[in-house]
Amino acid sequence: MLYHVPHFINGAAVKNTPEQNDYSITNPALGKAIGSIGFADTTLCDKAISAAKAAWPSWSQTPPIKRVQVLFAFRTLLITHRPTLAQLVSQEHGKTLDDACASIARGIELVEYHCGLLSQISEHHTASVGTHVDCTTLRQSLGVCVGISPFNFPVMVPLWMMIPAIACGNTFVLKPSEQTPSASIRLLELLTEAGLPPGVVNCVQGDKNTVTYLIEHPDVAAVTAVASTPVAESIYRTATYHGKRAHTFGGAKNHAVVMPDADIKQAAAAIVGAAYGSAGERCMAISVVVAVGDETADVLVDALRTPLQSMVIDSGDVPGCEMGPLISESHRNRVMAAIEQGVNEGGVLVTDGRDFKHAKNAQGYFLGPSLFDRVTPDMSIYQKELFGPVLVVVRVDNFEEALSLVNQNQYGNGTAIFTRDGFYAREYTQRVQVGMVGINIPIPVPVASHPFGGWKRSSFGDTNMHGRESIHFYTQLKTVTSQWLADKNEGNIFSMPTHS
Repeated sequence: MLYHVPHFINGAAVKNTPEQNDYSITNPALGKAIGSIGFADTTLCDKAISAAKAAWPSWSQTPPIKRVQVLFAFRTLLITHRPTLAQLVSQEHGKTLDDACASIARGIELVEYHCGLLSQISEHHTASVGTHVDCTTLRQSLGVCVGISPFNFPVMVPLWMMIPAIACGNTFVLKPSEQTPSASIRLLELLTEAGLPPGVVNCVQGDKNTVTYLIEHPDVAAVTAVASTPVAESIYRTATYHGKRAHTFGGAKNHAVVMPDADIKQAAAAIVGAAYGSAGERCMAISVVVAVGDETADVLVDALRTPLQSMVIDSGDVPGCEMGPLISESHRNRVMAAIEQGVNEGGVLVTDGRDFKHAKNAQGYFLGPSLFDRVTPDMSIYQKELFGPVLVVVRVDNFEEALSLVNQNQYGNGTAIFTRDGFYAREYTQRVQVGMVGINIPIPVPVASHPFGGWKRSSFGDTNMHGRESIHFYTQLKTVTSQWLADKNEGNIFSMPTHS
């Protein structure tokens, strides 16, 4: 039986009328519809924003310690319900249960971080900057904030957006991906159970038109989004044009440099997981290996090829599954076309994922792992973000060539270097033009207290996610200069005040 995913406004589920069920939710492992959503019209969007606007004065004035109590309760509920949340993610996205659970754990880490809110929002006070004059800087909330979440992390990314926002006293309207909407609604139900007042967080289902209406709305103060680079840039430009504070996070082409002295066995194992985990549908996936020297490349390609031949590809809820399907048939077709183009351009296809056929679920959107060798920077499979289980190997002669290749790329999200040499590791981290760097770690997603975000065309705006960066984004500064005098009239002062 098909299920219907509602909106969530002012603390309660809101269903569409049947004629508004505009979009089918598909289980990508089965290749068939399992549910539906209705896209919010302007009336529903207005209702969600109005609920958030009405809830803001009271929530922003709620003492931070009481806001933290809600977060503590929510954390406990997330831990309890993590298995069922992972099942929702796997069912609608296709990723393995283990991968879904791990991504939810990263979201829980962020909730835990913001349970320390009291120390995060404190600013400085300076006494006696002048005679009987004190100066205090405050951090205060912005108002109604909007988050546009991607399909690939339907729990983690919404948590990264809305938890720091509401911790700082804002209210929130979430627009999740129409492809994976169920987990976000469950998050809002758990927040309500944790004691969050109605209207503080709301959720509307929708498409591009819904996004545009939300980010142009005059009552929205700030916008954050995770999407492909063209979409992220478009949202950023539209939001800032309409006077919103905005930061958006886009695509990537993450490189892993493998030096001749690297532990090839360890590097290959790490790269396989980073390239093909979640079927490559991660903005932090490794999609390019830069092998320094032909000998390094030869050994590495052999080490990469072996596990690909025995990779377990199945529905994400099957025990032992290592890689699930892609999100949709159209996306699988795009990735297959990119592989074909890579072959036509002269890339050496070591392993062809197009050969994979699922024994039971022929209609599922499965694709095996593909590995290219001897790829050059002018090829489309190097230049484009494929967002699928495709890894390309580029050969260079030395470290400087490798570094230059990474720095010339239009994206700057994440990168890694595999080496035993501390000098090259330090040189790489200091000189590479990328936002997140791993040393012998292929997916350098930082813990919640450190900033997450890329450079160049991987990120738009002046702030990252996580830690103090999120606190800065979701608050505005107010400085109060005060003077309390005894009964004393100094008369009119027409000169610029000084603190002497």
